[in-house]
Amino acid sequence: MFITFEGGEGTGKTTLIKDIAVILGELHDVITTREPGGSMIAEAIRDIILNPKYKGVTPYTEALLLAASRAQHLDEVILPALKQNKIVLCDRYLDSSLAYQAHARGLGFDFVLSINKYATQNMPNLTFYIDLDPKVGISRISNREKYDRLDQETFIFHEMVREGYLKIAQMYPERMVTINGDQPIEVITNQIVQRIKEAL
Repeated sequence: MFITFEGGEGTGKTTLIKDIAVILGELHDVITTREPGGSMIAEAIRDIILNPKYKGVTPYTEALLLAASRAQHLDEVILPALKQNKIVLCDRYLDSSLAYQAHARGLGFDFVLSINKYATQNMPNLTFYIDLDPKVGISRISNREKYDRLDQETFIFHEMVREGYLKIAQMYPERMVTINGDQPIEVITNQIVQRIKEAL
């Protein structure tokens, strides 16, 4: 199974994925990975996208770099793991590009879907969208030592990202499960594990 996790900043995706991997790993072969990144080349692209020192990255360049990183990640990590019957838990995937670049950056769904054609042919079985008020999410990451380029965006941008995710959840109801992110992490973990076990 290919399972992805989506949400704005500070929604706790990284912690959730670690905890869920441990629980599922008792019975299944599980790998965890992330986007952008997940392999050496994809991580190098991630640095260009997120490192604040690269100030001139335009929205179109950002979207194209993410698509390139995703293609590399699919070929190197996701598809080989699925061929070996592993469960792949991925922190972000195509829906992130739709929420951040298509919606919040205003590039449009058609453009982002067209440059991610390869990814659209390899969509997740399940996607968990952790929905959280950006005010809460941003306050959670305020003590992070390293703010990346997207963390530093305006509050209005983060509200647009959430708006984008809610729109995407309506577009793909058969795949996307919306979870209330304003609950204790253990409660969210249990809800997600339950859904995955039903799907398995």
